[in-house]
Amino acid sequence: MNEQERNERYNAYIEAKMPKTKPWPTLFHAFWTGGLICCLGELIKDLFLYFFPYMSTLDATNWSLIILIILASFLTGIGVYDRIGAYAGAGSIVPITGFSNSIASPALEFKREGLVFGLMAKMFIIAGPVIVSGTVASIIVGLIYLFI
Repeated sequence: MNEQERNERYNAYIEAKMPKTKPWPTLFHAFWTGGLICCLGELIKDLFLYFFPYMSTLDATNWSLIILIILASFLTGIGVYDRIGAYAGAGSIVPITGFSNSIASPALEFKREGLVFGLMAKMFIIAGPVIVSGTVASIIVGLIYLFI
């Protein structure tokens, strides 16, 4: 068997084993779940502005993001966010809660390997490239902005 035949057989095997999804229900679930997460963030912000009228909108937004991050980490820790992600797909990954989940999940998975080599070393295994890319891009844009 040559390499091309082997690759074709492997691709056919993967295609047969891959779960089939229905695009429209999946898109609908992602849309309303992501929208619900964003509405929850807006509700938290509005509650901050209602109970603390002296607070600026920026501070209320920052606090609502902090609460969403903590809530998503907690839900990841008790295994609920994984079920939300399986149901909503990208609807749960795109908001900031998905980023929190991408840091908390590997930390929980590798905690048995110890504090340093498990938790701290593996925590950014998924989110690390995103953080590095964002940092490098912001430096490049900042330098362009500085010289223009």
